[in-house]
Amino acid sequence: MSVSDGEADGVASGIPSGPGSARWNQLEDRVLPAWLRPTAHESRIPVASAILVAAALQLVLAQQFTVIHPRWLLPALEIALLATLLVLSPVRTVRYTAQGRYVSLLLVAIISLDNGLSAVMLDKGLINGTVGNQAAPLLASAGAIYLTNIIAFAIWYWELDRGGPLARAAATRTYPDFLFPQMTQHHLAPKHWEPRFWDYAYLSFTNATAFSPTDTMPLPRWSKGLMTLQSAIALSTTALVIARAVNILK
Repeated sequence: MSVSDGEADGVASGIPSGPGSARWNQLEDRVLPAWLRPTAHESRIPVASAILVAAALQLVLAQQFTVIHPRWLLPALEIALLATLLVLSPVRTVRYTAQGRYVSLLLVAIISLDNGLSAVMLDKGLINGTVGNQAAPLLASAGAIYLTNIIAFAIWYWELDRGGPLARAAATRTYPDFLFPQMTQHHLAPKHWEPRFWDYAYLSFTNATAFSPTDTMPLPRWSKGLMTLQSAIALSTTALVIARAVNILK
């Protein structure tokens, strides 16, 4: 078998022959951080667990803050959608399905909408003075709304950043929507580091607590708008509930 002059030069100089070769892939692994190259698909177990927690938190809400009655109906629907999603996109998915993508976005949209309406009902009742005569039920409902807010937006960030978990694993998009510290300080992270669900959960928690970005910066306008909405929900609920609770406890 003959070898061209270019290929011979490449072999002699130790330069990989081209994309797809084993030596090229090894070089790519050394040069490119994991979040910029194709990697293994992420497990859905953390996200599925978070959805189950959100469904359980909705059962903690007082009846007056529940949008859909009976109270168990919406959590049951969410669990059914979660089961459908796990069938369409298994725990560690190896394929992309448009149906799985739609079900996943529908599920987090339902959780977000229900929790947002519950927050509005709580805030409206506190402003009108029609709710919050007892501190314990008030704090329990507010805590459920606050934690569900964190979970819902963590899933939004995880689902939308760079096209979602499957697109990130395939490295189909170069530019990140959220800039994590490890992306700019490569020497502070292992070479196989890439954002996972718990990184987005931490981002959601700090945004809901500090009402602003902390160590991770949103880059496009949609991510800034989403973080602004989450902060507004958390701030309004927290401020009103704390003020009312303090007044009751006095």
